[in-house]
Amino acid sequence: MSTSRAAELDATLLTAAWLGRVDYAAAWSWQQELFLARLDGERGDSMMLLEHPHTYTLGRRAIEEDLVYGEAERAARGISLFRIDRGGRATYHGPGQLVGYPILGLGERYDVLEYLRNLEEVLIRTAAELGVTAARDPLNTGVWVGSNKIGAIGVKITRGITMHGFAFNVTTDLSMFSGIVPCGIQGRWVTSIQEETGTKHTVKEVAAIAAEHMATVFDRPLVWTHPQALQDSGRAPAEASS
Repeated sequence: MSTSRAAELDATLLTAAWLGRVDYAAAWSWQQELFLARLDGERGDSMMLLEHPHTYTLGRRAIEEDLVYGEAERAARGISLFRIDRGGRATYHGPGQLVGYPILGLGERYDVLEYLRNLEEVLIRTAAELGVTAARDPLNTGVWVGSNKIGAIGVKITRGITMHGFAFNVTTDLSMFSGIVPCGIQGRWVTSIQEETGTKHTVKEVAAIAAEHMATVFDRPLVWTHPQALQDSGRAPAEASS
């Protein structure tokens, strides 16, 4: 695909796929593959929507004290650990949590702060559609219900192309956050749609809602595709470190 054609796609389409439950390492490689294809102009904008098995990730600013559970405790609970290159500190991914990885070309439309605020807006609107009033915190990136975080955001932007993204608690087992200091913020906790409303939505259902709000907030028509269509760029990405 020509660079001019990719630019045209960037301006007009957001291609999304629901991937189901994907191991973190596999999703990380998949994400890098899409990033390289977007960087080289072989693809337009895309978004991976999925959930992970029990996983802790440590961003660039994470410190060892952000980990509460040691290696033996993590192994006993079946929790994987990855050190990755997104912003932020420690977070948890697992069943019942919607994870979104937008691979977008920002161009001159958004700076980093505007991009983060837009991702927050997507999650605020998604929560509202599910009956939960969520809001920003002026001091901490993410989306909150009172003092409890319902949506975490951590990104990396290279040459105007985004990676990583958001995690939104739907029916998440909130006790799994006890093994970390979530986002490195002491004295605050987490919540979920189920915790706030008593209603149990599927992650796939919420993914469809979030994708629609993503398209609206970023002013891009939404197109759904099959997961295999996001794997056809033919790249050989690096592996995540565990």
